[in-house]
Amino acid sequence: MEGILPLFKPAGLTSHDCVYQLRKILKTKKIGHTGTLDPEVTGVLPICIGKATKVAEYMTDAGKAYEGEVTIGYSTTTEDAAGEIVAKKPVMKPILRDDILQVFDSLTGEIVQTPPMFSAVKVKGVRLYEYARKGIEVERPSRKVTIYSIQLLDNCSKWTGETIRFRFKVDCSKGTYIRTLAVMIGEKLGYPAHMSSLTRIRSASFSLEDCFTLEEVEELAAEGKVETILKPLETALSHLPKLKINDKVAEKVKNGVLLAIPENLKSCTGPIVVETKDGLALAIYAKHPSKSDLLKPVKVLRSNPE
Repeated sequence: MEGILPLFKPAGLTSHDCVYQLRKILKTKKIGHTGTLDPEVTGVLPICIGKATKVAEYMTDAGKAYEGEVTIGYSTTTEDAAGEIVAKKPVMKPILRDDILQVFDSLTGEIVQTPPMFSAVKVKGVRLYEYARKGIEVERPSRKVTIYSIQLLDNCSKWTGETIRFRFKVDCSKGTYIRTLAVMIGEKLGYPAHMSSLTRIRSASFSLEDCFTLEEVEELAAEGKVETILKPLETALSHLPKLKINDKVAEKVKNGVLLAIPENLKSCTGPIVVETKDGLALAIYAKHPSKSDLLKPVKVLRSNPE
């Protein structure tokens, strides 16, 4: 069995829980997910099966999109609705639509985030949430992420009340913490805030419409039809530049031959997919560190082009 299963992750399960269940349902161990979703977050979780596990990291590097809700008026230990309240400040005057749009505009582009204490980032070999559960506060490394766009999904002209909520959609780069983004939105509006709900609506080329639930996968497995819903591993690489080669070169690629960089790919700085004329991905290449006119293999995906 080989391919990518676009799974709809339900609330209450970790990404690893989903993998564990699928290993039992599909009766195979070679399964991996493509980026952790918090337990209470729902949505798109592409699952790589068989040889497709080789491309999981490239899907993780691709952009993502979310729809969520920000609650303004109090913040929590976990930056989401699951945590304990740590700060409160009632909203004493209306927040206008233009106020929110200005904040969204200021957060669009490259921004710096500090991961929340309740996250899987490692510091000195230990995940931050392990420190947090013991009540230990440690210095966290900040990271640069890119917010491609933020849209306000509610149609109100103003929000009133001691606590207010509004929904948003965000397109962002890998490594973005939407919980932290919600807190940043609140800070710019002058209030403590947290993310009160979140759904990932897109991961790489997969959207909610592509997804199947665990229950649907289990039914299809019982009928022997799971392979009918698996997407080819090439789907995970659709966002990467491609280098098409002929059959003669394909035979050499599976043995790790160096390739000349064609003119149209000389500006590429990241991974390049080497594929057959029929679009079958054979390997991932990258620029050679010391030979500027050559590409070197990073990972062979299929040792047999056929």
